Amino acid sequence: MGRLQDKVAIITGAANGIGFQAARTFAGEGAKVVIADFDEEKGVESEKELLNEGYEVKFIQVNVADRNSVDNLVEKVLADYDGIDVLINNAGITRDAMLSKMTTEQFQQVIDVNLTGVFHCTQAVLPSMISKGKGKIVSTSSVTGTYGNVGQTNYAAAKAGIIGMTKTWAKELGRKGINVNAVVPGFTETGMVAAVPEKVIDKMKAQVPMQRLGKPEDIANAYLFLASSESDYVNGHALHVDGGIMM
Repeated sequence: MGRLQDKVAIITGAANGIGFQAARTFAGEGAKVVIADFDEEKGVESEKELLNEGYEVKFIQVNVADRNSVDNLVEKVLADYDGIDVLINNAGITRDAMLSKMTTEQFQQVIDVNLTGVFHCTQAVLPSMISKGKGKIVSTSSVTGTYGNVGQTNYAAAKAGIIGMTKTWAKELGRKGINVNAVVPGFTETGMVAAVPEKVIDKMKAQVPMQRLGKPEDIANAYLFLASSESDYVNGHALHVDGGIMM
């Protein structure tokens, strides 16, 4: 029996990167995984790959910034399953620019996906979790939301906001049997980082006590812990998975 045996888990932004690794990890632990992503082509590819590995997964296209799209996602999930046990708010985008040059559109796009999207998805799954009297909600913040980063006003604001919402929801929903936590990744090997020059990568590694970047598996394993019964008394926590950079 896996640690998430027969649990229904929605993972947003799961078509690639950390989200895809989380989908594979959760499915390997017995979960019925919904790959929720805006990228239809990549989502279909990811679904096929995990199905070929023998896992129970399903891709559903969603735009987390659009509440109607999120409601449609949840309706489709509940049409196939008898409830939602886990929500991983992993979807995120960047639109970097210095403050003096950042457009209102760039700012709002990141807030809409990275912060408002978390609100939309969490609120949409609540009725199912409340009716079951239990559930696990995990949202992805970032060390950038804790100490800021040049050129990321929008991203830092959204990721800091996630921690605030997590603590608020933990107080509201704990009495209903729902655990709400956040994961705070540090520098992690993703598609975003792959485009960064090697010299910059070396500087990033030098800031980390463990002298390496995180791997998608590192973050996925943190999601797994917070989604499993092993974390039943963990609530309102922001779990740093950053190699010690925020000590």
